[in-house]
Amino acid sequence: MEGFGSDFSAGGPGNKVDPGTIMEQVKVQIAVANAQELLQKMTDKCFKCIAKPGGTLDKSEQKCIAMCMDRYMDAWNIVSRTYNTRLQRERARM
Repeated sequence: MEGFGSDFSAGGPGNKVDPGTIMEQVKVQIAVANAQELLQKMTDKCFKCIAKPGGTLDKSEQKCIAMCMDRYMDAWNIVSRTYNTRLQRERARM
């Protein structure tokens, strides 16, 4: 089987699966998925800045996109930090 499962051994006789390695691979995949989601959402939200789609952006469109992306990144970071803090608090209670 190719794709996602091809990086992992079957764990049969003589094949040991390292849980730490698997966890790191999952973390990397989650980080990539989060980055893709962030880029897609920024594109969706900031596309409104482009009044006349074409080969170039005028100065006002460039400024609008830069400001929109900055605001979106700030909001994303605040939400991410808050979420992570809450997760840490929940784990500490366990």
